Amino acid sequence: MKAVVYHQYGSPEVLRVEQVEKLLPHDNQVLIKVRAAAANPLDWHYMRGSPYLVRLGAGLRNPKNTRLGVDMAGVVELVGKNVTKFKPGDEVFGAAGGAFGEYARASENRIALKPANASFEEAAAVPVAALTALQGLRKAKVQPNQKVLVNGASGGVGTFAVQIAKAFGADVTGVCSTSNVGLVRSIGADRVIDYTKEDFTQTGQRYDVIYDTVGNHSLRELRRALHPQGEAIMIGGGGPKSGGLLGPMTVPIKAFLYSPFVSQKFVFFLAEVRQDDLNLMRELIDSGKVKPVVGRTYPLSQIADAIRYLEQGHARGKVVISLAADGARPELAR
Repeated sequence: MKAVVYHQYGSPEVLRVEQVEKLLPHDNQVLIKVRAAAANPLDWHYMRGSPYLVRLGAGLRNPKNTRLGVDMAGVVELVGKNVTKFKPGDEVFGAAGGAFGEYARASENRIALKPANASFEEAAAVPVAALTALQGLRKAKVQPNQKVLVNGASGGVGTFAVQIAKAFGADVTGVCSTSNVGLVRSIGADRVIDYTKEDFTQTGQRYDVIYDTVGNHSLRELRRALHPQGEAIMIGGGGPKSGGLLGPMTVPIKAFLYSPFVSQKFVFFLAEVRQDDLNLMRELIDSGKVKPVVGRTYPLSQIADAIRYLEQGHARGKVVISLAADGARPELAR
């Protein structure tokens, strides 16, 4: 089977599509024929071994695990002897190790049945980004009519955060560039701020929750835009140049240390792929309350181009790898 592998840390040029062994599922796993996979910042962090903190688990000099990719959607081919919720032929989505390949193994509790209203490409866009948005908004206990601002509203997590906050009944403001204003409005934002023309921390407007996927404002600036008892959920933190020991973790760690001394809360967290949350996302998608935004689709053979584009930090929606599109040119979302 074909799969993306890397044998050393570095730029996207270290990625190769090679023939690898197709592994059988363990007792609590399923083997999935991957139809589509989605790229995440986590992928290029592992690819580059940056920040250095990543290498403590991934390998100090060279990567221990040479497969890449987590988000995927596909069709179950084999199930382990203890699997009870899925059978061969089921269309599923979720998290699987080595998702950038023709086949991947996944734990039974990290996948769910694919939304009927979503293509494989759309379903692959969901797991990490949507659950990061969902679990962050849940941590902030977003309530109907609260004012929520999403900084980076046109990105992978941001497009989900806007729609999920609206599903929770919030009044949502999205922040994005000029070219993405129409997109952010189309997914339900009540108002949109074009950051090239206006700084949301300087408007005098205060929000109950700021969901920051970008990390381009200081804590002092975010405080200015928060209600006295407001909460900032922080998941952003720079691109490939934010290396060093902690990299994008630097700002969240500062926020953690800062929080006990102010009335507002600054929260950083890592999302967990859970089956119950995947099922909730399936319900939201099938009901029409959430629509995955796929910005670009690449074939597996152009994985380096896909990761390179994602690293630029201005991706619109999710970057998806289509296993049905090998040999095709990158396709822009319509």
